[in-house]
Amino acid sequence: MNSFFAGTSILYFLGCLALGILYGWLLYRNNKNLDKKLQYGLTAIRIIAVTAIAWLLFAPLIKTLNYTLDKPVIIIGQDNSLSVGQVKAARFDQKLYEQNLKVLQDKLSDKYEVKAYNFGDSVGDGLDFKNQGKLTDASAFFQKIRDEYINRNVGAIILATDGIFNHGGNPLYNINQINAPVYTIALGDSIPKRDVLISNVNYNNIVYLDDDFTIEVQVQAFQNDGENTALTVNQNGAKIQQQNIAIAGNSFIKTVPVKLRAGKIGIQKYTVQLSTLQNEITTKNNSQTFYVEVIDGRQKVLLAAAAPHPDLSVLKEAISLNKHYEAKVALADDLSSIDPLKFDLIVLYQLPDVQNLSTAFLQKVKALKRPTWYILGAQSNISAFNQMQNQVNLGVANGSIQEVYPDFANGFTNFNLSEEDKKQFSTFDPLLMPFGRLTVNASATPIFNQRIGKVSTQQPLLFFTNENGEKVGYLMGEGLWRWKLSEAENESQESALNDLISKTVQYLSVKDDKRRFKVFTSKSAFDENESIQFNGTLYNESYQAVNEPEVNLQVKNEAGKYFNYVFSKTENGYQLDAGTMPAGNYSYVANTLLGGQKYTASGSFYVNALIAEYQQTTANHQLLNTISKQSSGKLFMPADLLKIADEILKNENIKTISYEDRKYDEVINMKWVFGLILVLLSIEWFLRKRNGEL
Repeated sequence: MNSFFAGTSILYFLGCLALGILYGWLLYRNNKNLDKKLQYGLTAIRIIAVTAIAWLLFAPLIKTLNYTLDKPVIIIGQDNSLSVGQVKAARFDQKLYEQNLKVLQDKLSDKYEVKAYNFGDSVGDGLDFKNQGKLTDASAFFQKIRDEYINRNVGAIILATDGIFNHGGNPLYNINQINAPVYTIALGDSIPKRDVLISNVNYNNIVYLDDDFTIEVQVQAFQNDGENTALTVNQNGAKIQQQNIAIAGNSFIKTVPVKLRAGKIGIQKYTVQLSTLQNEITTKNNSQTFYVEVIDGRQKVLLAAAAPHPDLSVLKEAISLNKHYEAKVALADDLSSIDPLKFDLIVLYQLPDVQNLSTAFLQKVKALKRPTWYILGAQSNISAFNQMQNQVNLGVANGSIQEVYPDFANGFTNFNLSEEDKKQFSTFDPLLMPFGRLTVNASATPIFNQRIGKVSTQQPLLFFTNENGEKVGYLMGEGLWRWKLSEAENESQESALNDLISKTVQYLSVKDDKRRFKVFTSKSAFDENESIQFNGTLYNESYQAVNEPEVNLQVKNEAGKYFNYVFSKTENGYQLDAGTMPAGNYSYVANTLLGGQKYTASGSFYVNALIAEYQQTTANHQLLNTISKQSSGKLFMPADLLKIADEILKNENIKTISYEDRKYDEVINMKWVFGLILVLLSIEWFLRKRNGEL
């Protein structure tokens, strides 16, 4: 550390010293009462004191220089994944390799700062040779180096791996961001071994009941030219398909499509497996298990009418275009045997009717809480219609019919209609609506208002309301078949009418989740190295989120074993990190108590097995060589890893760096100077008094 004056320079200090000398000379030049030695001593004290006081008055700066030596950091990264443990080159001695790597670490520690890490699906401190990582993420290792050593003197990186990286980014893109050579140790065996494996399965996590769906199985084989293997597909342990695959070539790859059918609701476990061949290096990659959730996503829509009408065909066709909706037409003779409880949406086409053919059926509908879509027409019994619901009242004077055109209502946002669709509707023929005074609940949301001739009105034509917590739709006129013909005349490529009917049905049939207690996982499928996250919400009678009660969770695995947890409370809800779980299918039940009433919530999720480390058994030493060359490093085989120390020692770029730290302080902040002045003046005063001087 060096300190010297800055600001006014050394000349200023000499000026302060001159002032002190002048003051001391003037004070003691004619004093003949003091001993010469004492006179000289007092003069020196006064010179120092005055110099110090003058120096403080002008407050110069002191610059302090600190020099810090930063030794190079040598970072060792050891691949701790399954692929390194399962495939080893001929004559590879694992114990000797572990010993030599530790010797290399100790040898480098004599001159450098050495840090060791292991990496697989995560990065850990120190060397670890258990090889339990289910993935290899080298990019996470390099990211850790960038984060923790961003301003450090990183001399070199020693990377011991097989070059199989199956998670995260390509490490080639990471090394350019770290200005240090990478010395790679090539583990594993780069010579392909006899093996047949399933390298990948493409599938959808969710399918709908009774749908056919296709999975794609990618089959690979090495050193098995001319042999055959059997691909078997099992569902919940039962074999459902099998096909033979002929292997052509020593490096064989084929994508096999397999068509399956979703015939059962719930989470279905599928296993695809290849038959074992002789002398395979491993059989752990011959099978792969995955889970598919089969849901009954089909919404059932009942089209109830007193008599046939072309509008019913238009409605059924538009609804059936969506494979997740099923439309059933029921006329007067069939309505008595229909159970409306089995349907998600009930369309009452001109019901109640003037002949009162469906009174018993309508009484069932009225007693149920089901989304309903009323469509009125010439055969509607308006008086009965007014009595059946309380959102709309139509006062009919003489039972006559009027023509009404659709006029799009601005501000409608319940679902989207394209501008092209809106233009099409403006050209459509009119619907036929019972004539009368229309009164609608103020909370109604119109899609179309009525246009009589060229006069636009604010009376709704197609609109939605909410009755007793259920969505209700109203179309105040018949003649959808006319709109269908208008589309044909306009030669429209896309059917605006089908789009309107489909979106109307979807909007009315979607159920609002009004449960007061909800518990759900962050997603339905997890990998076995992912933490299972649960979230929960509890509402009081005013539907306000509360979290005072304790929430317990019980998770059940496929073997019937239970695991119990307690949720942590967040600001307005509940949260739980259940950690990682083995691959398999799980169900859960959560329960709590609020106001003396018990609430439960249940669900399911599944955990996929990670087999990526078994899907590639041939080491990629070429990639390791590229990494070393691009970073000015070098590739070493395990038997020669101790030579890395010599390579690093002779690298002139790996050297200790000296950092200069400059710091400026005002002299007035140096308290010891005040103490020195006080001591000097006190000594001078004491000696002067002792010798009779004033």
